[in-house]
Amino acid sequence: MADIEIDSRNVNSLWASVLVETFVRAGVRHAVVSPGSRSTPLTMALARHGGIEAIPVLDERSASFFALGLAKRTGAPTALVCTSGTAGANYFPAVIEAQESRVPLVVLTADRPPELRACGSGQTIDQVKLFGGHVEFFHEFAVPEAGEAPLRYVRQMALHAVDRAVEAGGPVHLNVPLRDPLPPLPDDGSAAKTAAAIDWPRFFGAVAPAVRPLLAGPSLEFAAAVHGLIVVGPRAAADASAEATLVGRIAAKLGWPVLADGLTPLRTHARAVPNLVTTYDLVLRNPAVAERLRPEVVLCLGEWPTSKVLRAWLEANDGPVWFISDRADNRDALHSRARRATMSLAALPAALPQAAADNDYTRRWARYDRAARIALDDALGASDAMFEGRAAWLLAQHLPPETPLFVANSMPARDVEYFWPPGECGAHIYFNRGANGIDGTLSTALGVAHGGDRPAVLLTGDLALLHDTNGFLLRAKFRGSLTIVLINNRGGGIFEHLPVAQFEPPFEEFFATPQAVDFAGLCASHGVEHVTVRDWAHFTALVATLPARGLRVLELPTDRKRDAARRKQMFAAIAAGL
Repeated sequence: MADIEIDSRNVNSLWASVLVETFVRAGVRHAVVSPGSRSTPLTMALARHGGIEAIPVLDERSASFFALGLAKRTGAPTALVCTSGTAGANYFPAVIEAQESRVPLVVLTADRPPELRACGSGQTIDQVKLFGGHVEFFHEFAVPEAGEAPLRYVRQMALHAVDRAVEAGGPVHLNVPLRDPLPPLPDDGSAAKTAAAIDWPRFFGAVAPAVRPLLAGPSLEFAAAVHGLIVVGPRAAADASAEATLVGRIAAKLGWPVLADGLTPLRTHARAVPNLVTTYDLVLRNPAVAERLRPEVVLCLGEWPTSKVLRAWLEANDGPVWFISDRADNRDALHSRARRATMSLAALPAALPQAAADNDYTRRWARYDRAARIALDDALGASDAMFEGRAAWLLAQHLPPETPLFVANSMPARDVEYFWPPGECGAHIYFNRGANGIDGTLSTALGVAHGGDRPAVLLTGDLALLHDTNGFLLRAKFRGSLTIVLINNRGGGIFEHLPVAQFEPPFEEFFATPQAVDFAGLCASHGVEHVTVRDWAHFTALVATLPARGLRVLELPTDRKRDAARRKQMFAAIAAGL
């Protein structure tokens, strides 16, 4: 039994040991554990196994998003464990995000055994299929019992759950009913007798990590000489450089322009991608230019970008679309005239026709993109005012190479799309754009940063941070460095850009939801460093050199209404000048 950790003091501890050993051999390296009684056998097995890092997190919602962040950074399945009752319900938002953004989570909810359900027993709810259709796989385990056959069942079902999480790219849910005694108190000896009779190296010999399949697809049916467009929405990549190189090969073979969202690896590895366009949102605000740039066919890689301007233009064009994705569900929110090819990005170049030698359409896009970029950079560099959109622009230029950057939803994600220039900073961009919520922002960023080899940065607004301040409770267990760039415009800045902003009342109270939190005091209560940014020179100095460890908040006080007006004026002026 060398290197195999089996606790046979009772049947629960034996059963949990087999489960955890299987997880470790299947590739699970982190487990985030929410404290509770019913999950005691699982917690004890995770805490004692040397092959897995078990991290206790008090708040279940924070725990689930922290696990999500860990899985995003490592690409490996992360286990998430809680007690019975409403504890698991707090995992629901992160489970939804994991499904939408294809992140492998293995959720284990401890439960009362069947005889203690539906009878008023404390801390008991119906946990069967708790997450409904938002998981790739659900199974309720049998109540633990001694014997090799039940343990083989535990091994194979645990392995199958991890395989499904990896192969499908998403969360799975295992409900775990457990009888007393929950701690590893010695039983009648049946567990020890079972353990002694099993050849453990042979028992676990076939357990190995799952691998996502490489999908191939048909040759795509369009002529290489058409006015075609490659559109790349938010994409998470385990290897950002390799992802950019792949898209570059696709662009080179077709000779088409590549419109890349800021939440892709393409803008941070721009040299690898010929014909890269980053100012499409500005360019397409000019109606005459937008008409001249209408494509004959669109190749969408994975998702549509965030830009409403681009989406509306593509929808109005109503031309043929090829949707390329390695997932089988429908990702076309525009309901375009699309054909879908289920294949990996790596399989795509072989399915493409060779580009024609000359493509005036691509050169046309390049001219407009260059003009818009010059005008945008001039406008951002001309003033030292504390305009919140400038933070994303400066981060692109001053972050240390290959910095992990988590971008919050609402305005930060849009400012990255609007302002992040093409370059070679190599930043690894992370985000929760599956369900696009602001919940769990801080905890996910901490998960991304935990155990990483480089200091990380979170770009967030004030409401997204306030929505998840319990994430600061992770500070004691956090291993790594996270600098939080906090855009504090004292409310929901994104709503200033929506038609509802003209209806006052009730706009300010019910939509902008103004707040007056003392962030310095909030940070002090959690033992977190806080710095109020004085000006942009101060900001660039702070982000150019990141601390080796710990948590730090850089607060940028901004004016929500003034900055919304400035965006609109800037975009209109640049578009009109093209």
